[in-house]
Order: sequence, then C-alpha cells, then structure tokens
Amino acid sequence: MQKKIFGISLFIGLLSVLAGFAQNPIVQTYYTADPAPMVHNGTVYLYTSHDEDVTVKNFFTMNDWRCYSSKDMVNWTDHGAILSYKAFNWSRGDAWAGQCIFRNGKFYYYLPVNQKNGGNAIGVAVSDSPTAGFKDAIGKPLLSGFGYIDPSVFIDDDGQAYLYWGNPQLYYVKLNKDMISYDEKVGIVKVPLTRQGFSARKKDPEKRPSEYEEGPWFFKRKSKYYLIYPAGGVPEHLAYSTSNGPTGPWIYGDTIMKVIEDRGAFTNHPGYIDFKGQSYLFYHDGSLPGGGGFKRSVCIEPFSFNPDGSIPRINHTQSGVLKSVSNLDPFSRVEAETIAWSEGVKTDQDSLTGTIFVSNIDHGDYIKIRSVDFGKGATKFEATVASLSSKGNIELRADSLNGKLLGNLEVKSTKNAQNWKAQLCKINQITGIHDLYLVFKGEGNNLFNFDSWRFIR
Repeated sequence: MQKKIFGISLFIGLLSVLAGFAQNPIVQTYYTADPAPMVHNGTVYLYTSHDEDVTVKNFFTMNDWRCYSSKDMVNWTDHGAILSYKAFNWSRGDAWAGQCIFRNGKFYYYLPVNQKNGGNAIGVAVSDSPTAGFKDAIGKPLLSGFGYIDPSVFIDDDGQAYLYWGNPQLYYVKLNKDMISYDEKVGIVKVPLTRQGFSARKKDPEKRPSEYEEGPWFFKRKSKYYLIYPAGGVPEHLAYSTSNGPTGPWIYGDTIMKVIEDRGAFTNHPGYIDFKGQSYLFYHDGSLPGGGGFKRSVCIEPFSFNPDGSIPRINHTQSGVLKSVSNLDPFSRVEAETIAWSEGVKTDQDSLTGTIFVSNIDHGDYIKIRSVDFGKGATKFEATVASLSSKGNIELRADSLNGKLLGNLEVKSTKNAQNWKAQLCKINQITGIHDLYLVFKGEGNNLFNFDSWRFIR
C-alpha cells in the first residue's frame, strides 16, 4: 500500500515538473499543424491548419484555419478559426497548409483546397486585419493542378513577390504587385529537382529521385535564399537548399531536423522567422494526448545559423522556447485565451459577438502564463466570466501548480453562459517577474466560461 501511494505521489510530482517546463506543443486546446508564422508590427502571427478532434475515414480531416499571436514567443493568444474552406465557394474541402503575408495595407493568405469539380487548387483570401475578415480575393483559384498544395510566399528586397508550392513537384510563379495574379509571360515554372539541388532519395528513387517531398518555406537571409521543406518520404524529416538568387539554381544543404520517430506524426512542415534577433524553426509533431499522424500539434525551437549561413541540426524538444523576449503586463486586459501551457480547457467563440473565450473548464484544469511582470505589486485580481452556477473558483498561484497562493476568486453566477461580468478578489502581495497559474476548482463540469483578466495595482 505504501508503494502504491508513493507511486501515485511520484506520478503527480512528474506531472507538476512537466507543467513547469513544457512549452511544446505551443497550443494544447486544439490540434494544429502546418505552422506559418508572420512578423508584423512587433507581433508574431501564427497561422495554422487544424486537425479535427474526430478523424473521418482515417485521413486528414481539416475544415478551417486558425490564428494565434504572441509578443513574447511563450504566451500565445488564440484568435479562433479565422477562415473556412467554405470561404471559397468553388471548394469542397481539405483546408491544408497555407501562408499569409502583408503588403500595401492588406493581408494576403494563400491557401490550398480541393475543388468541387475535383483536383487541387490554391486560392487567395484578403483582409484588412491579420486575424479576421478574410474573403476570397478573386472568386476562383489562383492556381490549379495536380499536387498544387502548400504555398509559400515571399517578397524580395526589390519588391518582386514569389509563390513556391507543390507535391511531388516544386513550382513557382512571380506574383504581380496586386498579389492576386501572377506574371503570365513568365508563367508557372517547374523547378528541376536535381541531385545537386535537392540531394538523392534513398527510398523509392525511381518514383521520386530527389529528397524534396512537399511543404516548401521560402525566405531570404542576408544575401542568400533558402528553401526548407519536408524531405525523404514518409516519415518525413526536414531539409534545406540555398541559392544566390530567388529562382535558383539551388544547392542542397543538409538535414535540419531528423524524423521525429517518438512523437507520433509521419509528416512534418517547417516555418521560419527571425524575431527580435533570434531565429526560430516552427514544425509539428503528434505529441499531444490523443495525437498522431492525423492529429498534429505545432512546436517551436530557437536556433542560431552557423557563421557561414548554413543551418545546424535542430533537435525537437519538449521545452521549446525557454526564454521569453519580453514580459507580460498583468495590469492591462489580458485575454483568457492567452496561454503558455494548459491542461483540460478548450476555447470557443461567441456566435453573436465573435468573442473568443476559454471553455470546457472542469475541476483541476489550469492555464499557465509565463513571465508576468507584477512590478511593485498588486492588490486585486479581476476576471470577466460567465456562469450558470456559483460552483467554480479560480486559484491564483505563482511559479507552479502548487506554488504560493495569491488569491482565490469565487465565481458567482451570471445566469447565462455568455452573460459576461467582471468579478473581483483580493490577493496576497507579489512583486517582480513570475509565472502565473490560474487553477480551476469546483463541483461538476463546465464550471464557467472565462473571457479576460487583469490585476489591479
């Protein structure tokens, strides 16, 4: 009996340790894949595809695209499902990997779908906002053909924009300045997948001679152009090639990330940004509970280029981004769906107002927020919540699930699950920078919905 109790205590202790150090996958409320990060005005916007919780016909079940944002690379705010394949009335489904870019005051989102009459196609949606309002820009596919998936867009220093895409082949076009058409004089260019440019495949070389598989990510660093991509067939690893020009010729570099054999997904998909002086590789695995090849999750690893511009071998980790690039201000309104790590909860959207909020809150669930700067201290905590009952509580703890108890907010009924009310509690003194844990307690399930919070000096 003592051994059993000791074993349970050890297991709980391990969970607490993991909660303290895990950062990957960066989204725990949904299965997300195919990360496409974009830096705009000091914020990272992360666009992802979305693997549904229920897989249909043992294949990718993907109906919409989601967006998350961060100013510190550790806390990510959920903006919900910002676009569905139904936004393209010529599409019948399969919302796969896309990429968004800003130009001329608008955001252009290039997205692959399947057409109603069959076949792959790439559409383009446009919006004035990075997180909402995307509409089909041209009412038809921008590009259509076999294997026309996984578009990657880039604007060069001279203003010329390029769109790369394709599986099993690799193509590009030169986009016009309107970003919704391409230079038809140059047309669609098929990139030679040579041994020199993309190495030689070891598995089934007769079918596909090169290592290139799909999912290109195109960018420029200093004077060198890079393509990073899933390679080698299933299960995929990540590799890269470089060029002195935006259209090649390409020279194969090396493997960036080995096959993630112990993390569940047989695909991978890269994204890259440099943010506040640090380079980051985005990718996906299948490591969330219930995850796998059709239920993937986005991860991030910081890295540094080698002095010659080559990319080092990057290991996949659970810790991910260890250091935030800025601290979170708890005295301004913080969306409840701003999360570094969570257990149990989901997010949902108010059908009338579009408000994103935290839902599915049960006893023992929690949200962790990293690098919260309390400054010289706070006296009260305010949460905007909606609840049918008065059976829920929010425990405020510092630095760990069982850390210093700062306060306890007893959530009172608002008589409606989306009737939002601000509720207050006093807190114990805390100063300086800490991780904050919002630990949910109560009787029953779906204790309340949670929209936002702030501390009061």
